[in-house]
Amino acid sequence: MAIENNQLVSINYELKIEGEIVDSNIDKEPLEFTYGSGQIIPGLESRIADMNVNDTKEINVPAQEAYGEYNPEAKQLVPKEQFGDLELQIGMPLQGQGEGGQPIQVVVTNILDNEVEVDFNHPLAGKNLDFSITIQAIK
Repeated sequence: MAIENNQLVSINYELKIEGEIVDSNIDKEPLEFTYGSGQIIPGLESRIADMNVNDTKEINVPAQEAYGEYNPEAKQLVPKEQFGDLELQIGMPLQGQGEGGQPIQVVVTNILDNEVEVDFNHPLAGKNLDFSITIQAIK
């Protein structure tokens, strides 16, 4: 029986990128989400539709169906004074506000004399994601 929209699905997963484990909830509480509501990446959601409780599956999600392709134009120079006394480091994640007031995460990619370059791409943009999924419950 296929998973249907608005059902509560619980999964355990392991996420690998280029063979390296980057996230996992194995031996932890399952991830719960409402199927069809956009709470997980589209490429993963579409690939679990035919699964049942206790099914396990290896799933590859291409970048364009996960966090999108990396956009080199999604970088911006921001005046250094906007960061106050914060000790900035390259690779440091920061949270800011988008145009609509929603929280967005950026990463510091360069620190210049008077400006800081930040990258608005999701940290997993441009990456193909390899999941090992086990369906724990469907309600």
